[in-house]
Amino acid sequence: MASPETQLISSVGLIEKDVNGDTLWVWCYPSVSSELRQVLLSKCCLTQEGKDFHTFVFGQFCRTWYYITTVEVQEPTALNKVTHFSIVVTAKDFNPEKYAALGRILCRMYIKHGSPVKMMEAYITVLTKGVCQSDENGSFVIKDYDVRKAYLAGSIKDVVSQFGMETIILYTALMLKKRIVVHHPRIEVLLEFTRVLPALTWHRKDWSILHPYVHLTEVEEVDLKKSSGYIAGFTDPEVSNRSDLFDVFVNLPESVITISQNAKEAMAMGKLHKDIGQLIIQSAEDSERSDSQVIKDLSVKTREILTNLVALADECEDSKITLESLKKRHFPPATENFLFHLAAAEQLLQI
Repeated sequence: MASPETQLISSVGLIEKDVNGDTLWVWCYPSVSSELRQVLLSKCCLTQEGKDFHTFVFGQFCRTWYYITTVEVQEPTALNKVTHFSIVVTAKDFNPEKYAALGRILCRMYIKHGSPVKMMEAYITVLTKGVCQSDENGSFVIKDYDVRKAYLAGSIKDVVSQFGMETIILYTALMLKKRIVVHHPRIEVLLEFTRVLPALTWHRKDWSILHPYVHLTEVEEVDLKKSSGYIAGFTDPEVSNRSDLFDVFVNLPESVITISQNAKEAMAMGKLHKDIGQLIIQSAEDSERSDSQVIKDLSVKTREILTNLVALADECEDSKITLESLKKRHFPPATENFLFHLAAAEQLLQI
């Protein structure tokens, strides 16, 4: 019987670039929709003329995660008319390391045999047994890739060392389920930076808000706008002029974070934010503490805030907070404002 982990993989596909420079989607098992196929082709570096070569990229579209591993074909192989190819794995879960490992094995199989049949067999073995082994191509075991490791793979300390006290803006935006857009011209930097951010709200363990690689196309914008809050990564600098897409804009090369005009009121900062900001910096700058300990320190503080918020809601009618009930507490204005918007984000607000 297949385990739940194996049920997360949805498909495997193949994109080839031939000696004439044509790039084509040549094979897929079992299938992907034509819309998703177009998006996957646009993400594959083989279709981006003159752009950098990316061995591995990942992202999300219409609640489907995709992982694309690309290799250059070195002579001599069975693939004599192919110069490069990409293996595309789609799945229901966020786990880049897992699918990068699977992608590498499938690539080696394709180089050796020159036929998708072996890849299909390997895919079915992973689906049914959770493993894929071959003597010369290495082995892949699904249970080696715990999702918590994927959540903790990035470095929160690197984010804090780049943005210092301004990290509190990212934390506040995530707590309030705002829209964060991050720009960097290099996709590898974007993927590394954006994947860390959901860990700032560890209590939710929600990586579905992450869209690390988005193009400014109508189909992708429509998909993005289905979410009320997200983290979206763009390599196109034009995104800085698209204020309809963000509440907070992160210019990664310049290390500048900007709050958009329409989010300023909800994102107003006060003493509570300063205290949390200092806690993040203190923890991140402690060389004895690991990235996961920094996340835990912040998580403890977040839990404390949420516990107090729930206690406040419990005293109210229907266990929902109202602005009046907050005003009775005489919080500082910025704290009251934050708790009001946080109650809305956590569905504890009387509407």
